[in-house]
Amino acid sequence: MDKYYTKPCNFYFGKNSISKFKKKESLPLHGNRLVSFDTIEIISRKGSKTLGILEVKLLPKKVKYKVQQDLKKITQKKKFKNLKFSSSPVLMGVINLTPDSFSDGGKYRNIKFAFEHSKLLIQKGCKIIDVGGESTRPGSSDVNVDLEWKRIQNFLKKSRGLKSLISVDTRKSKIMYKANKYKLNLVNDISGLSYDSNTLEFLKKTNKPFVLNHIKGEPVNMQKNPKYKNVVLDIYDFFENKLKYIRANKITHKNIILDPGIGFGKNLKHNITILNQISIFHSLGFPVMLGISKKRFIKDIAGNNDSIHRTGGTTSSSIYAFLQGVQIIRVHDVNEIKQAMKVIKKIIFNI
Repeated sequence: MDKYYTKPCNFYFGKNSISKFKKKESLPLHGNRLVSFDTIEIISRKGSKTLGILEVKLLPKKVKYKVQQDLKKITQKKKFKNLKFSSSPVLMGVINLTPDSFSDGGKYRNIKFAFEHSKLLIQKGCKIIDVGGESTRPGSSDVNVDLEWKRIQNFLKKSRGLKSLISVDTRKSKIMYKANKYKLNLVNDISGLSYDSNTLEFLKKTNKPFVLNHIKGEPVNMQKNPKYKNVVLDIYDFFENKLKYIRANKITHKNIILDPGIGFGKNLKHNITILNQISIFHSLGFPVMLGISKKRFIKDIAGNNDSIHRTGGTTSSSIYAFLQGVQIIRVHDVNEIKQAMKVIKKIIFNI
């Protein structure tokens, strides 16, 4: 039996969206009338079909039921502990306390400098600070848990005074337990909760919100010829199966964020396909996050127009994510992306 997936498309914004919604010609994306859609793409591994939302009632019974269930998840308001989603994405600011991260390795190893930079990121509009003590760039090796903790401990001690949520970017449950004694609002484990068998127990004990990330392989080998049958549907199935596993382990809260893992075991074609089809993940019923800031796919596309900061490529892909209803974007240059969001929102919302 074919498995079907529902992808919302043909989005409307602002006054246009409200008008369409009032006429019952569109459905709100995650409960927000300022962003709505009137078309869906029904996808299987054999092909796809595009139809208007008013045509759903004409589908065969089994397909119609599946699509209707997906539409409930797509249109329901997303609730997340201590985090509000509006009509534009929440920004997660990056603080890497490492010597070897791909973009800013070594830049913020001084804790005082890192803390001041965090305050600036918050002032400029980010709601989450994501701090990490282990680089997971392509080709990187594991870092000893004691060294990883040494890198981030003093920052976390000071973080209680920051007016933002604190996310800890780690794969290790020991780091999670230690961080929880200070300030830990969100666990961002790029391994998809697979690296450390004790992570699920930590999450069950503490009920902490977390990011469920997709990765193929591990950082040391993830970029060595990654292959998929269908990259988008394979990742979707990964999320679906992982969520079932999480529920089976008695983690029942809704404070879960889905990140398809751009650059984590994906080549250029994979990354672009994921970005192009990103709205399909709304039908899983959880907020969607993208980490696209300064990544290699921008260099691969830009060629001789590549630059150190890759601000143009990060901005353009962030705006596209905004136009597809992505709820969270993880970025280094918060001010520039916030500026872009304000401008594009003013243009398309016409309010």
